[in-house]
Amino acid sequence: MNGFNVAEFNAGLHYATPEIFLGLAACAILLLDLVLPDSRRSWTGVLSTVALLVTAVLSAIEPVGQRVVALGGLFELDRMAQALKVVTLITVAVVFVYSNDYLKRRAILKGEYYVLGLFATLGAMALISAASLITLYLGLELMSLCLYAMVAFDRDSGIAAESAIKYFVLGSMASGTLLYGMSIMYGVTGHLELASIAMVVRSGYGANIGLLFGIAFIIVGIGFKLGAVPFHMWIPDVYEGSPTCVTVFIGTASKLAAFALAMRLLPEALGASQPDWSQMLVVLAVLSMVIGTVVAIAQTNLKRMLAYSTISHVGYILLGILAGTSQGYQAAMFYMISYVIVASGAFGMILLLARQGFESDKLVDFKGLNARSPWFAGMMAILMFSLAGVPPFVGFWAKLGVVQAVLGVGYTGLAVVAVLFSVVGAFFYLRVIKLMYFDDPTDSTQLGGSTLMRTVLSLNALAAFALGVVPGSLIALCQHVLP
Repeated sequence: MNGFNVAEFNAGLHYATPEIFLGLAACAILLLDLVLPDSRRSWTGVLSTVALLVTAVLSAIEPVGQRVVALGGLFELDRMAQALKVVTLITVAVVFVYSNDYLKRRAILKGEYYVLGLFATLGAMALISAASLITLYLGLELMSLCLYAMVAFDRDSGIAAESAIKYFVLGSMASGTLLYGMSIMYGVTGHLELASIAMVVRSGYGANIGLLFGIAFIIVGIGFKLGAVPFHMWIPDVYEGSPTCVTVFIGTASKLAAFALAMRLLPEALGASQPDWSQMLVVLAVLSMVIGTVVAIAQTNLKRMLAYSTISHVGYILLGILAGTSQGYQAAMFYMISYVIVASGAFGMILLLARQGFESDKLVDFKGLNARSPWFAGMMAILMFSLAGVPPFVGFWAKLGVVQAVLGVGYTGLAVVAVLFSVVGAFFYLRVIKLMYFDDPTDSTQLGGSTLMRTVLSLNALAAFALGVVPGSLIALCQHVLP
């Protein structure tokens, strides 16, 4: 940075209005939760959800044309940031709606869950709008530290504490690796701002050996946050050991932030070195698709199955990024948003079936669901078909987009691998449908969940179906924000 101008800094504060509002709202809700009696603890969740929706409106109405850099080069606002923020905020609001009944049944309805969720969302928003390596790292760490605490917030659960420790230790190592890569990048280019780094790399530093080392460390950090193989070891255990309401948060909102991290560092800051980091991503993408798909087949726990499913889907998202074209970036963003919508519903179904003392996270727990509730069996079928990439559901268009992107740059072998393991992966999704419709129920208990949760879950699944039948709106959005 050439100097700090206070007037210029203050003039750009209005671009960060959503972040400022959410930060103030989180602090206010934290203070309010201190005085609320346990009988009214649900108000913390209600106010948190309202704060997220208001922040989403503030983000959506902000007029965004070209990329705007503010706050002394620390903050940027562009169309991609605006779209990802709105999707993230709505996703977290949906997660909070799903979580309320679950927390009540588990007798762990505490304000900490919602407050940590709000601050994690604030960190994700800062990361999404980062224009500097400093903001990028601060946003990432704010989100990550909140997630570590959320995994362990059920203090009576030994498995949750174990998962939190594993997540914290491995996450700290990944953050340190990412920070080391950023320090090398700063040492080579002499800049912290992403735009300035991009200019230096374009000027002839793309093949610099020091920069290549920095990129390698950055790829490790991105791979961990996304959950790509071989940096995936935390995902199955954390997904299974966390309370399901935390699992759905990690599996959706944090993945949007990780996608933004990849887009800011690779195409935006290191676009001129695309041939180098693309080759690294090829390895991560292939390993993620292969291992994620094959290992998911052997799982009997639905949360672990969805964890390995996440790993395989990350491989497809990396295909779009490594293509290095506008079509590839658009396909990757379409895939990420559609995956978050479908994954929210899939984890929401686990939350719906759960009851006091019963987690309902085994595959056998879904046996005969059609006999218990034909409607929600149908909703789960929509979600499984979408994850499997069966037309006309949204997952089909997501996979088609990334396959077309890699074919467009001549990676025919990658396209073949993607299609092959998409077919193989359909097995474990269709197995859930088989259990719901062709097996006898092992449980005759009525499904729980409030009317609000049931309504939102139904709309979630129907959105996955609608975006598959009419994908043009989401495709147009991705093309608009990543031209």
